[in-house]
Amino acid sequence: MKSRQSNCNRNEHTLYVVEEGGRSKHKGQDNATLAEIGREIRFDPSILDSYAYDGWKAVHRDLLLVCAAVEFADHHFARSVKQWSRPFHITVPVLELEAWQQLKVQGLLGEALRHLTGDDWRFSFVQADESAVTEHRQRPLLFEKKKRFAIAYSDGLDSRCVAGILDKDDIAVRVRLSNSKDKKEKREYPFDVIPFQVKLTGSRESGLRSRGFKFAALTAIVADICSLSDIVVPESGQGALGPVLLPLHNIYPDYRNYPTFLRKMEQFITTLLGTAVIYKQPRLWYTKGQTISAFLAQPGKNPKNVLDTRSCWQQRMNVRGNGEVRQCGLCAACLLRRMSMHAAGIDEPTSVYTFADLTVSDYRDAIQGFNCEWQPHQMVQYGSVGVRHLQQFADLAEQPDTALRRYVFEIAHATAASEVQTKDNLKRLLLQHAEEWRGFINAQGENSFLKDWTKGSRYGRSE
Repeated sequence: MKSRQSNCNRNEHTLYVVEEGGRSKHKGQDNATLAEIGREIRFDPSILDSYAYDGWKAVHRDLLLVCAAVEFADHHFARSVKQWSRPFHITVPVLELEAWQQLKVQGLLGEALRHLTGDDWRFSFVQADESAVTEHRQRPLLFEKKKRFAIAYSDGLDSRCVAGILDKDDIAVRVRLSNSKDKKEKREYPFDVIPFQVKLTGSRESGLRSRGFKFAALTAIVADICSLSDIVVPESGQGALGPVLLPLHNIYPDYRNYPTFLRKMEQFITTLLGTAVIYKQPRLWYTKGQTISAFLAQPGKNPKNVLDTRSCWQQRMNVRGNGEVRQCGLCAACLLRRMSMHAAGIDEPTSVYTFADLTVSDYRDAIQGFNCEWQPHQMVQYGSVGVRHLQQFADLAEQPDTALRRYVFEIAHATAASEVQTKDNLKRLLLQHAEEWRGFINAQGENSFLKDWTKGSRYGRSE
């Protein structure tokens, strides 16, 4: 352990978060990167106002700044071709210095981030200039009914459906994790925009692993402000477990919705804020298709309530053409969406996708009447990998119990369930996914390029 730490110290990526106008204090420090508040890290006072309710604490502002620093470091420093892990040393000015200097807080913070990203994180905290922090108006948060939990809410299927399943009596605080205000819905979303923006000019690393920390921290802040302990993570089983059970080749597993990461975040948040939070996963053992069906079974719900959601991983600029924006229809997220809609019996218009027709034998024919403003080759690569991932997740249903023993053990431990119960739940999830996946692929017909891809081919030719 000591040798590992000393090695990290010699090769660390050093980042100083500095207060506005404070760059000059760090001139001459070799190999140090600066992120200045007001330049590389920007807080929006009008958005912070919406967070400034009776429960607002200075430590919440500190945690937002730590989230921004982590996001900046994650994107700014590229991973080595030979090694996934990167060592970081980040210095952050905070208002509640005593809270952040606790060795337990720093240890749990580094452990949660290490588990999430696969990197080594070391933090130093210095006293912030309180006079430089803008005071925000204190406004009471008036809820007509007592709220019972907070839930991360987006334009995605899972959050829309899970909120509809659990929030029958308007009992949730919905936390919109977006960078722009929601203009489509009239309902009250008191926490609807991320209150900081990280400027990443010429960023070197495209991975987004640290987003899981930002989202978990933001929902925890909202829960603490509203005196809530329960935070609902709406991800269904395939999205929560699949990226860990089947990590991509040579890529560190994606733990952002995996129970082990959520337990580490609970320990960190509870120690820092002094109040317990619990991240709950009510749909962990259900497929996305089952979650959609459960939502549609609620009174007054119909397919129109989910058709306007977005699942695509692609940036909107990558699927723009003919003056409109679509979902790509071929990435793993889109394929999981389309499979789940099919399983729930929803006839979704193919016009919402760029790769619309999945029944054709050549993927190039799947794009019809849509003049793309990009080259789709990289998107097709993502698609072929996504098909294999969904197929391999289905294949796990046929694996012996010994092949899943490691995951059963760690999930059982993280969810305080027995190994027998966890094994049964996991097997049931895998069998349900396999059934939905087979049904979706068969529905595309014998000539579908997707069927060829499930057998190991891509781009219309055998590998």
